[in-house]
Amino acid sequence: MSDETTHFYDYVLSVYMQGMLGAKPSLPMSLDGLEKRAREKLDPKAYWYVAGGAGMGDTVESNRAAFQRVQLVPRVCRDVSRRNWQTRILNTVATAPIMLAPVGVQEIVHPDAELAVARAAKSVGVPMMLSTLSSYSMEEVASELGATPRWFQLYPPRNMELAQSLIQRAEASGYEAIVITVDTRQIGWRWHDLSEAYLPFLLGQGIRNYITDPVFRGLLDETPEENPRGAVAKWTEIYEDSSQSWDHFARMKEMTRLPVLIKGILHADDARRAAELGFDGVVISNHGGRQIDGCIAPLDALPAIVDGVGDQLAILLDSGIRCGSDIVKALALGAHSVLIGRPYVWGLAVDGENGVREVLSRLLAEFDVTCALCGFSKISDITRDAIASSRIAPRTG
Repeated sequence: MSDETTHFYDYVLSVYMQGMLGAKPSLPMSLDGLEKRAREKLDPKAYWYVAGGAGMGDTVESNRAAFQRVQLVPRVCRDVSRRNWQTRILNTVATAPIMLAPVGVQEIVHPDAELAVARAAKSVGVPMMLSTLSSYSMEEVASELGATPRWFQLYPPRNMELAQSLIQRAEASGYEAIVITVDTRQIGWRWHDLSEAYLPFLLGQGIRNYITDPVFRGLLDETPEENPRGAVAKWTEIYEDSSQSWDHFARMKEMTRLPVLIKGILHADDARRAAELGFDGVVISNHGGRQIDGCIAPLDALPAIVDGVGDQLAILLDSGIRCGSDIVKALALGAHSVLIGRPYVWGLAVDGENGVREVLSRLLAEFDVTCALCGFSKISDITRDAIASSRIAPRTG
């Protein structure tokens, strides 16, 4: 690990310096303002596909409320002039404990979709987790990322041969880990999408990794180019499988020598089961509130999981991260890194690659500022002592 000083705070100084020359930021600085701008630009169906949650949306709200309940306790009179946020998660080294979450079918918000996101991630140095349901193939995205670390998120298909093919393609394209999502064996009750009868995959969007896969193409009577509807129909047959269990995922783990994580964990017993089966990590997530209405917030689930398996697994937190202090809170409660989802999608919708770059630069800067003001200069400084004792029990064991 490098001991080089990293000051993302320089972004703040650059904004003020540009202001002296009469230039103000072209994108709204607040995330609410950015989402509002994105909503103005997007087709309502696309906006709600990204913004909407399951049922009444209570889980989306709970994800944010969980962070709002946690209070930081800053420490003062510490030398924080030299700060380094470099993080190693399994075999991946990043400049900060932040990774781009897998968000599918990004073409509905911008034509450059994951390619623009990859270019922004590369320019900022943030690892990218690519969704199986991407609008560009994993090979195309890897080409844009260059040497930037990337992981591949796998929606486990009904066909095991197809799962192996997708995993092998990810390996060949330089992806450093496989993340199996286990909380979407059925699509959640999303009334915004249902009211418009809108599921973009049925329009042939977001299935590029399937129609470029030799195994998937071998399942078709005609090529996707000859019969696009036939390809979509086959996709609907193999995408969901409610019968899958730990045994299925363990078999998929044996298909690769890469680290394999399970995404969608919210219970400590499930995390322990993942550890027993030899998985390398878990992503604590409720899919951004899109699957189950009234579901526990990942931040609320985090401490018990950390106490149960924190020394055995890499632990990432997804769902609800919106600002720099959120990242600090997640790390203080035991996460090793966090995933960022909707915020960068709003940046993509508003200004493509530049919009994503701005969102990431601002998030890194706010994280750096928050840490410095709390008296932290490296990741190991951020412990449960940073959280008000009335909010969380000390770690046991």
